[in-house]
Amino acid sequence: MADYDVDLFVIGGGSGGVRAARIAAGHGAKVMLAEEYRMGGTCVIRGCVPKKLFAYASHVHEEIKDAAGFGWNISPASFNWPRLVANKDKEIARLEAAYTGNAEKAGVQVVKARASFVDAHMLHLSTGQTARAKYVLIATGGTPNHGASIPGIEHVISSDDVFHLPVFPKRIVIQGGGYIALECACIFAGLGADVTLVYRGDNILRGFDDDVRTHVRGEVERAGITVLTGRTVIKVEKHGDAFTAHLSEGASIAADQVLFAIGRRPNIKDLGLEKVGVALNPANGGIVVNGFSQTTVPHIYAVGDVTQRINLTPVAIREGQAFADTVFGKRPVRVDYADISTAVFSQPQVGTVGFTEAEARAQFTHVDIYKTDFRPIKATLSGSQSRVLMKLIVDGMSDRVLGCHIVGPDAAEIVQAVAIAIKMKATKADFDATMALHPTSAEELVTMRAPTRRYVREAAE
Repeated sequence: MADYDVDLFVIGGGSGGVRAARIAAGHGAKVMLAEEYRMGGTCVIRGCVPKKLFAYASHVHEEIKDAAGFGWNISPASFNWPRLVANKDKEIARLEAAYTGNAEKAGVQVVKARASFVDAHMLHLSTGQTARAKYVLIATGGTPNHGASIPGIEHVISSDDVFHLPVFPKRIVIQGGGYIALECACIFAGLGADVTLVYRGDNILRGFDDDVRTHVRGEVERAGITVLTGRTVIKVEKHGDAFTAHLSEGASIAADQVLFAIGRRPNIKDLGLEKVGVALNPANGGIVVNGFSQTTVPHIYAVGDVTQRINLTPVAIREGQAFADTVFGKRPVRVDYADISTAVFSQPQVGTVGFTEAEARAQFTHVDIYKTDFRPIKATLSGSQSRVLMKLIVDGMSDRVLGCHIVGPDAAEIVQAVAIAIKMKATKADFDATMALHPTSAEELVTMRAPTRRYVREAAE
């Protein structure tokens, strides 16, 4: 230790970095953590948390609309964007303080500064300090990627900016078809904006189950969001406080804001990785790591979105803890990336875990599909035309449930519980033997008896 100022230097105060720092300190390591912006990282400051708060806000108009069917007379409601932003800011400040406080209580020295490599063990801080570390963990997350530059790209905002807009945009064009773009589209539409979603692919939510993609698109279009696929924004013009988005097929759309949510890239600019020989993946720009999050430089590790493995907050947290337990707890731990549940907080909500139908059919010879599409009981009085989708993917040979996909209210809450069963390798017979909880939408998961489709792959001759 005499040759080093700290046992561990963590670059980045997001979920993965803070968890790693706290666990390492608990194992007796001397830890310093540098965060140049705000503690909490993408999830707390500009991602999951503010997004979920805004999503809650956007649902209120649906509740008001549904209320009449349940006997409520509600006077015309009005929405106050600045108040929502201010209340969100208070909660984010509280969480940021908690992240800082919990790290410091664990014995971590938190420094509000940008860190970069001087050499493989020496870090330079923007405060002018330097620190020599035995181990370094890079947990700097990701940053929005606007893609190829187009005329007027300087007028485009990112998903990082939507939580701080001073004025609510009554018209917004969003480019992107992934979960961030869709969530933003549903938030703004729910709060009263005229929303157009532009995506270059043939359908939104690439990578999700095809039935989910089709169902969600139908539901968001029914809710009034215009979805334009097979095209891109090629130019943005500013006219006073408004903009015009020009599309690849020749159309143009007037808007108060133009948002690009077409992906995120690893946040590695000016870290000095080239000085120390940390390799990057040429395919996605992420830091190359092995199963223990170790980079090509043995004492330098990386976790979270900066590695471009699975960019989810709970994954970063698990990676951070596994790293600390492995290096400082002397107990080798690998993260299991199988059957990770995930959600899209759109309207309707999406919850999913395990294989999609396409993935299962590519890997298993016999695949049974159980699917139901129905109006939930609430819609019988509210008058809503929204529908719920539930789908199970089953290995036809072993009867094991391989995947579950839900679109509808509280889908994420339901899938989190289903993920436990799937992780435990539950069979369809186990689901069938579980008593239904009535009346719920989730009971459909244990009452679907007959497959809607069966696939058997012919053996190659």
